[in-house]
This record gives sequence, structure tokens and C-alpha cells, in this order.
Amino acid sequence: LIKPQSQNQEVQNQEVEIELKSEKGVDYTKLRDFLAAGKWKDADRETAERMLQVMDKKSWLDVNKEDLLNFPCTDLRTINSLWLKSSNGKFGFSVQKEIWIEVGGKLGEYDYEIYKKFGDRNGWRQRGEWLSPMSEITYEESAPVGHLPFIFPLLGCGGCLCLCVGAFGYSS
Repeated sequence: LIKPQSQNQEVQNQEVEIELKSEKGVDYTKLRDFLAAGKWKDADRETAERMLQVMDKKSWLDVNKEDLLNFPCTDLRTINSLWLKSSNGKFGFSVQKEIWIEVGGKLGEYDYEIYKKFGDRNGWRQRGEWLSPMSEITYEESAPVGHLPFIFPLLGCGGCLCLCVGAFGYSS
């Protein structure tokens, strides 16, 4: 079972400045600032926008599986580290990947039944129904573990990035 980091790890994380590295020259300063201020919805939107920038895409409608598979690990690590640090280990792609594996997901495989279990665990599904992305996603620290980032536009790509990184083998 995934749990937020201990208070000792939390103090260590607050003392460590995350280097905002990018293979594509993307500036993650706004994302860092939104996350540090606990502006989860703004951070989610900024995450989606910076990811488009990394992939040199104007719209999520232009993104395909190959774009996600070729997403630079350096940028993915930067985004993930910022989410982990600001949420004390509660949110981030690596947290979502861990949930994916815990509910029976396998790297390299997408399975809708596993995706439903994943949604049940991270709060994207309630009472057997998917939440409405425009009104029901919880952009608060009280959200379930792995609830964020949500990145609504990725639903059109067959799931969220965590499914892409989890299902296609991102390991960092």
C-alpha cells in the first residue's frame, strides 16, 4: 500500500532544491511555484502545457502513443520530482505507476479492467463510475494518493500519462 513519505523524509525533501532539468529547454519554474503554493489545479494545467511544449505539440489532439513513449526521461523526472516534493510523496507519476502495478497492471500492457481498478484506488472512479473531469476531480492535498496529476487532456490518448509510463515501462 502506498503511503505519503514520513515526516523525516518530508523535512529532507523541503531542504533539497530540485534541479529544473529539461532535455528540450522547457522552463519548469511556474510549475514549481504553483506546486509550492499548493495550487494543484494550476499545477495540473501547467504540467499539461509544459508536456505539450516538450513534445512540440500545439494540442493534446495531436499527441499519440509514440510521442508519449519518446517523452524525455529527464523532463519526466523533473515533473515527477516536483509533484513528489510538493505533495510529500502523495502525488506524481511514480506514485501512479506504483498503484498501477499494485492493482495488477504490468509494464508494457494496457488493460481496461486494471485501469478501472487503478481509478478506484486513486479516486478517479467512485461507486463504479468515472468522475467528471471538469467538476469532480479533487484539486486539494486531501485527494487520495495518486489522484494527481490528472492531466485531463490525456484521457483522449487512452488514459493518463501514468498508464503510458507504467504500461510502457518508464522506470525512473
